[in-house]
Amino acid sequence: MRNRKKEMVAMILAGGQGSRLKELTIRNAKPAVPFGGKYRIIDFALSNCSNSGIDTVGILTQYQPLVLNTHVGIGSPWDLDRREGGVKILPPYMGMDGGRWFRGTANAIYENIHFIDAYDPEYVLLLSGDHIYKMDYSKMLEFHKEKDSQLTVSVIEVPWDECYRFGILNTDEEKRIVEFEEKPENAKSNLASMGIYIFNWKLLRQALIEDEADDKSSNDFGKNIIPKIIDGGRNVFAYVFEDYWKDVGTVQSLWDANMDLLKLDNGLNLYDKSWRIYSVNPMSPPHFVGSNAIIESSLVNEGCVIEGEVYNSVISPDVRVGKHAIIRDSVILPNAVIEDYAEVNRTIVMGNSVIKAGIKVGKKDGDILLYNDESKDTLSFE
Repeated sequence: MRNRKKEMVAMILAGGQGSRLKELTIRNAKPAVPFGGKYRIIDFALSNCSNSGIDTVGILTQYQPLVLNTHVGIGSPWDLDRREGGVKILPPYMGMDGGRWFRGTANAIYENIHFIDAYDPEYVLLLSGDHIYKMDYSKMLEFHKEKDSQLTVSVIEVPWDECYRFGILNTDEEKRIVEFEEKPENAKSNLASMGIYIFNWKLLRQALIEDEADDKSSNDFGKNIIPKIIDGGRNVFAYVFEDYWKDVGTVQSLWDANMDLLKLDNGLNLYDKSWRIYSVNPMSPPHFVGSNAIIESSLVNEGCVIEGEVYNSVISPDVRVGKHAIIRDSVILPNAVIEDYAEVNRTIVMGNSVIKAGIKVGKKDGDILLYNDESKDTLSFE
């Protein structure tokens, strides 16, 4: 069945396990991990699509998809509940030759060629569902067209001593990509791939078919598809992004990104009404602040009852902070309870956890801790 033709279709890779986030992803796909008090990580990619005028989005799921599927629903918060297009969840499926998991990022798109073909697009926007940023994809598409590019990769400058963590793109003076290096020890450039690509669909479609036929391929964009396109002499350009972007793949980076929200000059600006980040409303009552409570430099969300002290922290919906409890430099996820006289320092407290009265969790310096009710090794009684 063929739908109305679309200029560009977005495909969000959202099946990652995110094992470096530890207990946060035991029963939850990484893109569905809570962030910033009222959001989930995937809200940023979906909101960017909506704000950029992209109304057809496929979300490729695999690992622990229940929370993610429930959160996305039919796409109403992002204005993606469309009859023609909208958002579609695309899990692995069983065909005539049996069922199997996606074998890699490229294979995931290959298995959904029919979905993209149904909209006959000129371009395909490929996104990761686990990054925090605000970006106008329409400007990237304009750059793609101006350069007569066949593949455009969004890049960001990273510190030279962190290049080993990223796929690094080497370019000429016109930002034409001449070489791709996967996590190099001695990088020639500090332009890191953001995992955001615009492909001419005809080129990508053929590349996916050829890659699928290669028994030696890892079926991965970074390892196989992109290097092959670059080596094939195609027009491939780097689109330099200069605003806030963070890969929240570890407990430390997730905490860092939450703390960034507490800075007025954080570069993300969630209060910009011209580029809103949309999410599912928890439908909780207004938060309550007790007469002896203290709240400084913090985000406090709906449904919270705060009777203690909160400093430089992000408090998610429906959290209870008891009398004389103290929270510093921490992220408290939904429905957690911090009982009277408890103390929390530099910790991400998982949703629905209870920190008992008088217990101290974490330290005022050192590594960031992740606490749930079984995390007895994170307690500190200093």
